[in-house]
Amino acid sequence: MSDPGLTAPGTSEPPGAPVAGAADPDGLLAEQLLRLTRRLHRIQKRHLEPVGITPAQSRLLRLVAHFGDAPPRMADLAARLEVVPRAVTSLVDGLEGAGRVRRVPDPTNRRVVRIELTDEGRATLRELRSARRAAAEDILAPLTAEQREELGGLLTALAGPTPEGGC
Repeated sequence: MSDPGLTAPGTSEPPGAPVAGAADPDGLLAEQLLRLTRRLHRIQKRHLEPVGITPAQSRLLRLVAHFGDAPPRMADLAARLEVVPRAVTSLVDGLEGAGRVRRVPDPTNRRVVRIELTDEGRATLRELRSARRAAAEDILAPLTAEQREELGGLLTALAGPTPEGGC
């Protein structure tokens, strides 16, 4: 038998522990965000499969496009994606094998390799825009236009503004 002074009334939990059924709005919100994140990944993956690209490759391709006329170095991509350089090498290898990007020497430093889009990469980006819109519509379908606008404001408050170029 437990000591009544060491448990919350009517439970076997220590004093101060949440009572079963008690509201934990932050915990519930965190769980909802995690479930939504998993759902977003599943839907995005489903919409990207016909394009023949992974979500990580999609992000890298959009990032390369964001650099415009100044192709990024591998280190630039790794820093922006917040991953180790080896991860970028694998992504670039896959995209290069599919003809979507190419490695080019830096015109001022032969030791530096830059990554630029190919015509196939630009065509893939157009397909990605359509796939992303379709995925967003799947996710946002239950919301009204007003709710979508409100959600956009809330997400900006949490994640910060969208970078220029939408990367």
